Amino acid sequence: MSAQQKIVRTLMRLPAPVLRRMSKGAVLNVDGREIDPGIGFLTAQAGKGPAMETLTPAEARQATRDGFAMMNAARSKDAGVTDLTIPGPGGAMAARHYWPTSATPNKALLVYFHMGGCVIGDLDACDSFCSHIAAKTGTGVISVEYRMAPEHVFPAAADDAIAAFRWVRDHSTEFGGTPDMVGVGGDSAGGMLAAIVAQEMKRAGETSPNVQLLIYPWVNMTADGGTMISCGDCAPLNTSTMRWFERLYMPADADKTSPKASPGLVEDLSGLPRALVYTAGFDPLRDQGEAFAKRLEQAGVPVTFREYGDMPHGFTAMGGVSKRAAAVADEIIDDLASAFQAAS
Repeated sequence: MSAQQKIVRTLMRLPAPVLRRMSKGAVLNVDGREIDPGIGFLTAQAGKGPAMETLTPAEARQATRDGFAMMNAARSKDAGVTDLTIPGPGGAMAARHYWPTSATPNKALLVYFHMGGCVIGDLDACDSFCSHIAAKTGTGVISVEYRMAPEHVFPAAADDAIAAFRWVRDHSTEFGGTPDMVGVGGDSAGGMLAAIVAQEMKRAGETSPNVQLLIYPWVNMTADGGTMISCGDCAPLNTSTMRWFERLYMPADADKTSPKASPGLVEDLSGLPRALVYTAGFDPLRDQGEAFAKRLEQAGVPVTFREYGDMPHGFTAMGGVSKRAAAVADEIIDDLASAFQAAS
C-alpha cells in the first residue's frame, strides 16, 4: 500500500458528518440517493482537478492511470498472472491472463474489457478486480486492451472486442477452459463492448458467451435525459466527459444507433446469454443500464440486476481505499460465480 493510500484510508475512517463537511463541492445527494460518506470525500477530491475534457487524451490517460493506482486494491495474492498478446483486426492486442492458485479451477473463462469511454484506461485499470475474480471463483480471466480513440475511432474498439472473444473461445482449452463456458464482461465502455460481443455472436450464429457481466454499462449513445441530467455533475464521471468520449470515438457521420455503438437500442434481445447488470446511483449512465436490464428480462433473458445507490461510476477501481467499494465488488464476484454455475 502506498503512503498516499494510507493517508486516504485514514481520512476515510473519520466520522460521516466530518467527511461530509470535508466534501464541499461534491454531489452528495441526487434522485433521493445519498452517496457513501467516504466515497463522497473521494469524489470531492476528484472534482478539484481539471475537467477531463480540458485535457489532451494523453494527459487524460496519465491522470486516470495515476488515479487508479492510488485507489485500486492490490492484486490478489491467490491469482497467477501472465501478460500475453492476441491477434486483432488492427494488429496484436495486449492481454492479461489471470488464474486461481488457491481456489479449485473450473472450466469457465471470462473475457474482460476495461472502462474508459474507448479513450482512456488500460489493463491496470481492472487488474485488481480481474485478479480477485480468478482467485475467488476459480474462473480464468483474460483481460484485453482494445484500440482507443482518437487514434482509432468507431468501430475499432467493438471490432477488437469481437475478435478477442472469438480468439479466446477458439483457444479456450489452452487456458483450461471449454468453448461453451466462455463469458464476457466489462465496466462502462467495457460493458458496452461485452454486450456488443454477446449480440454479435448471436447474429453470426456462433458459439456465444454463456454469461455477460455488465457493470455500469454505456449502452445508449443517444441518451440525453434522466440521469444524464440529474447526475450530470457527478464525479468521477459527468455528462460533459461522456460527451467528450463520444466526440473522440464517434466520427461525425457515424450512426450512434448502430448495434456496435448502442447495444441497448437493439430491437430483438431474445436468445442472449444470462446477464448480470450493475449500476451506480451517482452515475449519468444509471438510467440506461437499468433500462437495458429491464429490456433483457422482458425478452426472456435471465437477469441479475443490482443498483448500488450509494456508489459512483468506477467503484470497481476504488477497493483499495473504500471498504464499501470492496464489499460491492465482492458481491458482484459472488453473483458471477453463481451465474457461471447456473449457465453450466
